[in-house]
Amino acid sequence: MGLFERYLSVWVGLCIIAGVVLGNGLPGVFQAVAQIEYAHVNLVVAVLIWVMIYPMMVQIDFTAIKDIGQKPKGLFLTLVVNWLIKPFTMAALGWLFFKVLFAGWVDPQSATEYIAGMILLGVAPCTAMVFVWSQLTNGDPNYTLVQVSVNDVIMIFAFAPIAALLLGVTDIAVPWETLFISVLLYVLLPLIAGAITRRRLESRGDAGQADAFVSALKPWSVIGLLATVVLLFGFQAERIIDDPLVIGLIAIPLLIQTYGIFAMAYGAARALNLPHNIAAPACLIGTSNFFELAVAVAISLFGLNSGAALATVVGVLVEVPVMLSLVAVANRTKHWFADDQS
Repeated sequence: MGLFERYLSVWVGLCIIAGVVLGNGLPGVFQAVAQIEYAHVNLVVAVLIWVMIYPMMVQIDFTAIKDIGQKPKGLFLTLVVNWLIKPFTMAALGWLFFKVLFAGWVDPQSATEYIAGMILLGVAPCTAMVFVWSQLTNGDPNYTLVQVSVNDVIMIFAFAPIAALLLGVTDIAVPWETLFISVLLYVLLPLIAGAITRRRLESRGDAGQADAFVSALKPWSVIGLLATVVLLFGFQAERIIDDPLVIGLIAIPLLIQTYGIFAMAYGAARALNLPHNIAAPACLIGTSNFFELAVAVAISLFGLNSGAALATVVGVLVEVPVMLSLVAVANRTKHWFADDQS
């Protein structure tokens, strides 16, 4: 795990502070950036999102899907958690906290937008950091690759319908056209670009070229994320100064969701008698989020200044420390699982 990834929450925290300070000091600059858009897509943020997502897609090897039939129980667990449980529990927690428990502290419009941001996080299963979590738990790298590849294919078709369903259930207006454009722009096209790049690199006969290329791009991916955080909090600066507790309010249900989903998945993995090198990454995949995608779609659907965009960025803030704590749990409980990989 590189320096950028290990201390990602620290960098995000510093960028939050920088964004709020700059947003209050130079509001005209951020207003000018906000106006650089086409078809409700901010072009500056779109470039930064692509800088984030493209390196992650290059490392996906879709030829791994041919091994989908091997050790199906771990893959089944991941898919059930990612697509049949996690999005719905996230929506339920968002509604419970912001429509009931926090209703007296948050205005109705902001509450609706925070719920929307949480839903988008819940519908976006992790793609890139999964490989880090798998490595830290001594997971089976080939099996992890199969899981991520299958999830990405499913995400092309399932992200928009599930997001629209849950946003609709929570009484949030869903602009379908914008949602589909977001999936095309931030899922399908980066996947295609990543697959083409990987194939061309591998066609040169050096199997390590793709990995070297991804390693070279990773710092730029994090820089794109951090620049997006600065912009988002610059746009949100006035709101945050007026209500600084909002970040903590958003973080509470996100933390409950993350630990709760992991506990559920980990218990199921033990009941299924999965080997630890399958169980640990399977559960971590189902727990973490593709927050880059969630941020991009929140901006496209609700705008740069929305509570939805803010909620997805808070997801970035809590993701790494929480996931590292779950990695520690998985490593300390390795004796709960079978050692046999067959």
